[in-house]
Amino acid sequence: MFKNILSLILVAFALSSCNDQLDDINRNPNATETPLAPFLLTGSLKHGADLYWGSNSSFNSSLLFIQHWAKIQYTEPDRYELSNTATEITTLWNTGYATLITDLNTILAFPDAQANSNFKGVALALRSWTFLLLTDTYGDIPYKEAGQIVTPAYNTQKEVYTGLLEDLTQAQQLLDPSKDGITGDVVYKGDISKWKKFVNSLRLRIALRISDREPDLAKQTLASITSDPSGLISNNSETFQFIYTSSPQQNPAAAWFETRDDYRISKTIVDKLSELSDPRLSVYAQLPSDPSVGKYVGAANGLSNSDANNQGFAKTSKPGTYFLTSQSPAVIFSYAEVQFALSEAVARGLITGNAETYYKQAITASLNQFGITDTKTISDYLNQPSVQYNPANYKKSIGEQKWIAFYGQGLDAFAEWRRLDYPELKAGTATVLEGKMPLRFFYPGSEQSLNGKSYKVAIANQGEDLLTTRLWFDVK
Repeated sequence: MFKNILSLILVAFALSSCNDQLDDINRNPNATETPLAPFLLTGSLKHGADLYWGSNSSFNSSLLFIQHWAKIQYTEPDRYELSNTATEITTLWNTGYATLITDLNTILAFPDAQANSNFKGVALALRSWTFLLLTDTYGDIPYKEAGQIVTPAYNTQKEVYTGLLEDLTQAQQLLDPSKDGITGDVVYKGDISKWKKFVNSLRLRIALRISDREPDLAKQTLASITSDPSGLISNNSETFQFIYTSSPQQNPAAAWFETRDDYRISKTIVDKLSELSDPRLSVYAQLPSDPSVGKYVGAANGLSNSDANNQGFAKTSKPGTYFLTSQSPAVIFSYAEVQFALSEAVARGLITGNAETYYKQAITASLNQFGITDTKTISDYLNQPSVQYNPANYKKSIGEQKWIAFYGQGLDAFAEWRRLDYPELKAGTATVLEGKMPLRFFYPGSEQSLNGKSYKVAIANQGEDLLTTRLWFDVK
């Protein structure tokens, strides 16, 4: 009996030792034992900028769909030959949930001693921006239960948008310039008044996203925004953007072109800018390296590999150096966008004001953003009949100019093109969607295996999991 008891004690001790050793083995030596709000905030801003401007969510998918860029080799994404496991489709989802939302939820869950109300207001604003990108791109998504359980339910896009408006109202209440400041803010340097403007600008963006479906809520939201003394992003110096530095912290597009050369500016936007004698053309594009060409030449979208190659690497224009230097900023919310949104809100009868004035201010802001400040150049551009505001078709005027101003901001350009239906883009000759354009991203294939029940509910509500399925906000 004594021997049996002693043996059991020894076995229990050995198992306990093994467990301790396994704990040590399974501990990530690089993980932060005690995460700190400033570091999480800096990391979220950097990860968010990389995600928004990086290859998978931007220039290898949405920038191709919106015909800002084109592929001159390896053209499968430009032909829409994408699967639900392709990184172009899955990166936004995986990084959005596993990195950004997880880290921002950590800040929100901190006690006040670890993260004051301003930290939490900023975290809630950035989390709302992340959820907005996800729902704009995929449709119905896990929202209320995201990060709470392993298999979260999907919320409808309407529920997500209305929930985000509530979250941003809460963020606005949390943000208070008179209270303790924050550190780790590499965008606004701890200026809480600018964060409050960013929050209202996000609310403005969402109000227009829902305006075709929920005009009363859109109008109510805009009334709240325009009466809020915090205001909106009100000049180019307040643009929400991440400023990169040098390698390895350089702009993702710059890093890509250091080793690869498979993108060109799209023929669609070069032709439009040339037609309008738009001074941004020399910013958006480079002259072809073959000096005999002597003009900007875009590459056509949606060609086969051989046809794309045959356009000539030296005879087509790369994106402008403004976008391909290490320090190129990742613009996330511009002053120009605010002015376009106000113009549209007036045109829709959601607020009072002069839609044409806001429209001209939006174009001027975009020109200034890209270094074009000469008053005569701007005046000549605005006075062209093809640029002048058309109140009888505000969607065309605003849609085309917003598409130009959003150059490089693939995900939001993609959302605005679907919502306004301008410019009128056409699929390339070798695309695989029977002449149709993509209207969303697939859900990642992992959702079917890891969260299958919720995935099926979303498909039943939204429609088939296809690139061509129209989302709730996108009213034809």
